[in-house]
Amino acid sequence: MKALFADILNLDDVWGVMLFSFEGEPLLREFLPGPVAEPQHSELWPQVIEAMGRIKEADLIFENSRIYVRRTDLGYLFVLLDAFAQTALVRLNCDILSPSLKEMKGNKGIRGFFKKKG
Repeated sequence: MKALFADILNLDDVWGVMLFSFEGEPLLREFLPGPVAEPQHSELWPQVIEAMGRIKEADLIFENSRIYVRRTDLGYLFVLLDAFAQTALVRLNCDILSPSLKEMKGNKGIRGFFKKKG
């Protein structure tokens, strides 16, 4: 699963990605060593996801950082960015990633992706 997000994580000024199901269950959390720590308060994520409603895309801007949010077939993808990161490249990589996530949902789902092949 991490390999799918490698292109996003390799972009300049990207600090990490989080993928949550529509129920707020964390499916993936991958952070690079750097200026931001993994967000805590995991009990709040289901409320955040519920507040998203049917939002397809959002760019949340803070003083020194941004969070790009994208609705996918599996849930919501959060990309943590530096304030000056190039959002166009993040969007492009999310567009490229989208068919792979749709395929995962259509086949065995996210749980099947993590199962070891014997």
